[in-house]
Amino acid sequence: MGPIEIILICIGASLALLVAVVALRTAAFKPKRAERREPERIAVNTERAASALSEMIKCKTVSHSDKTLDDSREFEKFVSLLSELFPKVKETCEFERVCDRALLFRWRGRGEGDPAVLMAHYDVVSAEESAWQKPPFSGEISDGYIWGRGALDTKGSLLGILSAAEELISEGVTPERDIYFAFGGNEEVNGDGAPSIVELFTSRGISPSLVLDEGGAVVSGAFPGVSAPAALIGIAEKGMANIEYSVSSAGGHSSSPKAHTPVGILSAACCKVENKPFRFTLTEASRKMLDTLGRHSTLLYRIIFANLRLFSPILSFIGKRSGGELNALLRTTTAFTQMLGSEGANVIPPVAKMVSNHRIISGETVESTVKRIRKTVKDGSVEIKAIGGMDPSPTSRTDSEGYLKISDAISEVWQDAIVSPYLMLACSDSRHWSRVSDKVYRFSPMALSGEERATIHGNDERIPISTLKTTVEFFKRLMMKL
Repeated sequence: MGPIEIILICIGASLALLVAVVALRTAAFKPKRAERREPERIAVNTERAASALSEMIKCKTVSHSDKTLDDSREFEKFVSLLSELFPKVKETCEFERVCDRALLFRWRGRGEGDPAVLMAHYDVVSAEESAWQKPPFSGEISDGYIWGRGALDTKGSLLGILSAAEELISEGVTPERDIYFAFGGNEEVNGDGAPSIVELFTSRGISPSLVLDEGGAVVSGAFPGVSAPAALIGIAEKGMANIEYSVSSAGGHSSSPKAHTPVGILSAACCKVENKPFRFTLTEASRKMLDTLGRHSTLLYRIIFANLRLFSPILSFIGKRSGGELNALLRTTTAFTQMLGSEGANVIPPVAKMVSNHRIISGETVESTVKRIRKTVKDGSVEIKAIGGMDPSPTSRTDSEGYLKISDAISEVWQDAIVSPYLMLACSDSRHWSRVSDKVYRFSPMALSGEERATIHGNDERIPISTLKTTVEFFKRLMMKL
């Protein structure tokens, strides 16, 4: 037998061994057994909850980066309304305003131990009323929905928390340990509400056993090859950076331009950045999500997810080509959002600018993102700088008692859902709590369709009354476990 034959035999044997390993790993990559038991029935006063949320939506608590544009009377009306809507909570829980819009309730438990913190925010983004089917601040209840800005983001969650507490207090329930309700009034503008509450906890030496804020939801069709609904608990969130690019020139009339104008130079920089995506990164949160949901996917995807070391390049390629949520789970993303030239169509701008928004993957920073973009653009005439941002959050534990309680409560409400960790793509107030706890989780207890999720910060935001009922039920079940 000659050397060529020997080499071919070795190659064939290696390929056969590789195929066998892939097949064995795929065969073993099955859903983990989950113990299912029939949960006890939980009563919810749905009509009262819907009416209360309607009243809360009527408060026009729109926050702006320029605080002088806020209507402080609407915010004060909202705070006063809580006492009227939830008298048992007012009577039972200690209340303090940590700063002008940060609200903190303390429901004392029977015993000692680290408390739980349940979060929401009551400020909302603005709404273009002419584009809505129903007035955005009417709180109208019709067609099985409660309509209005904040119904999903996140007055619905705030309502769920306080309604659950109100009903449990009325039923004579006292939690085992303290539960805090932390509500911010300027989350939409990255305000000082949540940081102020965290600072208060730090000064008092309090380390929560769990912190739960907005984030993932119960969704269908969000993961390739998985038909069952998935309940996604964010255990980390990406960072964010706004990066400004600017080019200066002498300006002048457009009739005799130089070879490259400021706008043209910026356009070239834009193409360079877009055409060179950030590197593939499989974070701990994404890896755990792929390991959990991938076991429920179709055969082709199971082959990939069961053998990630081998098929990571394929996964990276799929992400690049498809974009969207899958790609965002795998790398820092780039979205060019603003460009400014001159006001005149025949005037070369003395300064042209554009801005890109980046959602930064774990392991990278605002600083490293700017550094990479400068290296990609490679043009000294383009000034590049960060004009705002935050690094990614730490990753929270999934082996904690708090995570398991959240998971159990989800499984009791949505019994057909696969509960999974995931990497949250947006930013929330919960990131501040990583200073005092490694058990910070992000889950909005709602089963939402793609159409409903699209109304968050969009037109016709609304929540089905049936969804609001399960939101209250989830918080009741969770509080009974705390």
